[in-house]
Amino acid sequence: MANTIFIVGVLGNIISSLAYLSPLKTFWRIVKNRSTEDFSSIPYICTLMNATLWIYYGITKPDSFLIATINGFGAVTQIVYILIFLVFISPRMRAKTALLVGLLDVGFAAAAISFTHFMFQGDVRIDVVGFICDCSGMLVYASPLAAMQKTVITTKSVEFMPFLLSFAILLNGGFWTLYALLAKDILVGIPNGIGLLLGIAQLILYGIYHRYEPLKKASDNLEDGLQNESLIPACDSVS
Repeated sequence: MANTIFIVGVLGNIISSLAYLSPLKTFWRIVKNRSTEDFSSIPYICTLMNATLWIYYGITKPDSFLIATINGFGAVTQIVYILIFLVFISPRMRAKTALLVGLLDVGFAAAAISFTHFMFQGDVRIDVVGFICDCSGMLVYASPLAAMQKTVITTKSVEFMPFLLSFAILLNGGFWTLYALLAKDILVGIPNGIGLLLGIAQLILYGIYHRYEPLKKASDNLEDGLQNESLIPACDSVS
């Protein structure tokens, strides 16, 4: 059984790596156009926070180094993505985005790690850290859907909901749910099971709207349009 868990964990690392790299096409477009257009930074900000917490969980819990390694890779990719956002986002949104990064990726993550490290020991610490990771994991899986669905439904276009990201979320949730079942780790299973369901929901949304001609070009309203409305509130709505 241990060998099976290890193999599934390695495969989960591979799938998760592809999931973390799936937005590369989106960021190449951002760099090429020198604009974030209506792409949301929320999924990447929340994912960095989540990866940081799961690194701590993987280090804290024995025999969970595969969880720590993949989230370490994920944290690096999200930092790169966020830096690209900060470079190319509109000036009026840059400060708000940086504030959100500071609150979630630095403030909350540091507070959660410090609190659990000094206040709890042994299995209790593992359970508390895992619970916090579950909450942040559900936020990460829900944030792309919350941030993108308004743009998709309003414009009747999936231009700003990358298919590969949604598909990667589905595969990632499925693989790590299987890992959790084999390892009997409910704390890993809960957010990934929810992620599997949300991945299916995102693909359903994509299937409904991918054949539609957009009602308007979202990029016509970069400064005052959907991005300004969704960047901060969307994260609040799922927390």
